[in-house]
Amino acid sequence: MWRTVFLYIYLREDSRETKNKINTLDPLAPRILESIFQVINRKNTCFYIVGNIMIKKIVSGGQTGADQAALDVAIEMGIGHGGWITKGRRTEDGRLPDKYRLKEIDSIDYEQRTELNVVDSDGTVIFSHGELKGGSAYTLELAKKHNRTCLHINLDELSEYKAVEIIKTWIEARGIEILNVAGPRKSEDPLIYENVRNVLKSVLYPPPESITIKFPQTVQEAVDLLINYIPMSEKTNIARMEEHELISLNLTLGNHIKTRFGLLLGNEALMQSCRYIIKKYEIDKDDVSSAIIKELWIRLKKTHALRIVK
Repeated sequence: MWRTVFLYIYLREDSRETKNKINTLDPLAPRILESIFQVINRKNTCFYIVGNIMIKKIVSGGQTGADQAALDVAIEMGIGHGGWITKGRRTEDGRLPDKYRLKEIDSIDYEQRTELNVVDSDGTVIFSHGELKGGSAYTLELAKKHNRTCLHINLDELSEYKAVEIIKTWIEARGIEILNVAGPRKSEDPLIYENVRNVLKSVLYPPPESITIKFPQTVQEAVDLLINYIPMSEKTNIARMEEHELISLNLTLGNHIKTRFGLLLGNEALMQSCRYIIKKYEIDKDDVSSAIIKELWIRLKKTHALRIVK
């Protein structure tokens, strides 16, 4: 199964611009881009990387601690916020102020509002210091029950900087626009509010840098790029596949190729390179992504296939 995280860039199409814009999503992007620059050195099909991410709304259950930290960051940064809260807008400090735009359920059942927030979001990030317990552990169970993506950030094991990297990676990989945030209340973890606030602000704050790079112009350039940032374990997994199994990568790696390599915006140079390789003039974006996947597989078979030692 394709599990690789492609976090560093994503397209933002703007038909009024003559240049194509994409966004950096991770503090490590400059390091990755440095290797990309070594591969791509032609003078056309430029686009810009600017700071921004995909989150449109943050939701939580409104409790003190992690929940309210997330809502406060959303309000401060002008991002939509919401979520479900128990009847009477109950928190351990009393009634949740009206400035928080949460909807009440017809019950005082915390488990019900937790489930609604999991179901109504694209993904849930759970913060903690240590192992999950209580309501946080239950949130993880609900995410599994409803097949919702869920990320646990244990701040006892991760620095805030590393947590930011991981969350940005996850948001981009999962295409999350509505983010549910969960974690312990203030009485259970007095430090959680400030930690969650710091991490989320860093996740959402766009860096000021702008970098110019280019789309790959040939199939070989596209393969070079993929090899530069696909993790070693995934390279090995692909190398071990049979050719007929490559079709399983079309919806994941294939979509990544179409989006990140400019096929959705008409990268004619890459299309032409693909026509030469597959010896077919009438091709579409799926043909190009499939051809790139096959060329990647051929190369990895030579370099990353596991050999059985007798």
